[in-house]
Amino acid sequence: MSFAKDSKIEIITKDIEDAGNAQAFLSGILHSVGTITKNSEGLRVDVVTDFKELFALLNTLTQKLYGQALALEISDDYIINKTTYYRIKFPVEISMQVLKDCGMFSEEEGLNLSGEVDQNIVADDDAKRHFIKGAYVGCATSSIKLSELGSQLPTTGYHVEFSSHHKSFLEALGGLLNHFNITSRIASRKRIFVLYLKDSEAIKDLLALVGAEGAVLDLADEMAKRGLRNTVNRQVNCINANINKTVEASLKQINAIKYINKKIGLESLPEDLQEVAVLRLANPQESMDELLKLSTIKLTKSGLNHRFRRILKIADFLREK
Repeated sequence: MSFAKDSKIEIITKDIEDAGNAQAFLSGILHSVGTITKNSEGLRVDVVTDFKELFALLNTLTQKLYGQALALEISDDYIINKTTYYRIKFPVEISMQVLKDCGMFSEEEGLNLSGEVDQNIVADDDAKRHFIKGAYVGCATSSIKLSELGSQLPTTGYHVEFSSHHKSFLEALGGLLNHFNITSRIASRKRIFVLYLKDSEAIKDLLALVGAEGAVLDLADEMAKRGLRNTVNRQVNCINANINKTVEASLKQINAIKYINKKIGLESLPEDLQEVAVLRLANPQESMDELLKLSTIKLTKSGLNHRFRRILKIADFLREK
């Protein structure tokens, strides 16, 4: 399963006891994935979702609030991009009352088809939290992929988004998130709008807000794994860079020593340079630190570097001649 679906399953396992919070949650669901149809039987509310597990919680809440059960069926356009969608059907007898209670119908304004959120539904912090929870369960998706510790497979960034055809709904949702100090952005994508979060800390705050504590721990663990992997990669890159520098310097020194030997012989060098030249030829792969350990003469790293620079200058001088 995906990270988003796992977190949704965690959320819906928790019952909602308070009636006001239940209606706020239901309002978040209907604003995100609700549909309204009208036929000879009358007005009916449906929820169309690929998250089949949502049915059990909605059915429980509806029976508590309205005393009637819901029906579940595969949607007519049940497969989109290889994803099966389900239709959760509210009875016609209670659909109008559900819309009223969720702030989506009033006697004065009629049906609210613009996506605007009735502020009476989200009057207090608990109601705001449950509305966000309903919106998350309804239309949130994520590209987060959890990895195994030590895995070298590429991982995606941190991204959670809510999608809707109604920009006003996402603007209201963004305002609710901002109330809890969670920053989000809205963008348009083809014919829909998306509200998205890319900051890992903001995503953790969102998950905690909607009651997905297990997902918070999973995300924190993933962040730690990626942090460790990045640290190891930086250290490996640094080590490789140092190795490359050592090899490059060693080859340059060896070539200079061999050129001098070919042209004038190493015995023509001053005695102090002969010593380091022989030491390098005998240990072509060692770093400067290792050469100092192998040397029988007392030298500092700076002194050893100075002698090799003199050798390089002599080789350059001979090449110019």
